[in-house]
Amino acid sequence: MSEVYEVQVVGTVIGGHATPADDYQGGVESIIRLNPSYPVETVMGLEEFSHLEVTWRFHLASPADVALHARSPRNDPRWPPSGTFAHRNHRRPNQIAVSHPRLLKVDGLDLHVTDLDAVDGTPVLDLAPWFPAMGPRGSVHVPAWVNEMLPNYWTNASDR
Repeated sequence: MSEVYEVQVVGTVIGGHATPADDYQGGVESIIRLNPSYPVETVMGLEEFSHLEVTWRFHLASPADVALHARSPRNDPRWPPSGTFAHRNHRRPNQIAVSHPRLLKVDGLDLHVTDLDAVDGTPVLDLAPWFPAMGPRGSVHVPAWVNEMLPNYWTNASDR
């Protein structure tokens, strides 16, 4: 059952991170520049939200990077192997990601954001405002390796 679904890019990340990195994603501002053919009313009311939910493509990754097997996170033997869908990286089949940046301002079709962990030139596939009421229900838990691996994820990039 291999169905193909085509999507159109709704915008592009301008500025922000120049190259992909595993950590230090915080404190970097960028712009999500929406398709100029969209009427400006497509963003009406968006400025009232603090955060967005942004779906984007790992455009610098290669299809050869896809890894449909179990492996240790970041290939670090301290952490147990886990399957492809237990990771949040570009090695998944569709090489897409979801991020929740803070919306700083709306300027026409330019959405100024901070803490978007995508790089300059990244194609944005979709975006929506973040609704806390639609977030996870109940307690959230993760394996220990997640917190061990990501203690610096949102540290300001300027602190590298």
